[in-house]
Amino acid sequence: MAIQRQLTNERMSQIVIHQNTVYLSGQVAADDDLDKDAATQTRSTLQEIESLLAQAGSDKTRILSVTIYLKDIDADFAAMNSAWDQWLPGGTAPARATVEAKLCEPEILVEMSVVAAI
Repeated sequence: MAIQRQLTNERMSQIVIHQNTVYLSGQVAADDDLDKDAATQTRSTLQEIESLLAQAGSDKTRILSVTIYLKDIDADFAAMNSAWDQWLPGGTAPARATVEAKLCEPEILVEMSVVAAI
């Protein structure tokens, strides 16, 4: 089966599909939300992920794993978790890792990489 790449530019594809699995890497909040707090950025990032999953033929209940990168895990973990818990339907929790990381721009507080089934 061929690898499908969607929303591709010279540096990355926002959606990569292979063998009924979709990969979404480096998802961040919409530009309008980058100057806001971690809860707002998490909600915005999750909206972006939900939209990309729909374009790929999947949805948030089919997420297999997610890695969440936080700029300041001590300051932002609780806010991110609250937004996450409100977004994810009960009984569908994927494998998940949350780590502190130096993100590419000072305004970015939350970044997520997602693997989901189609």
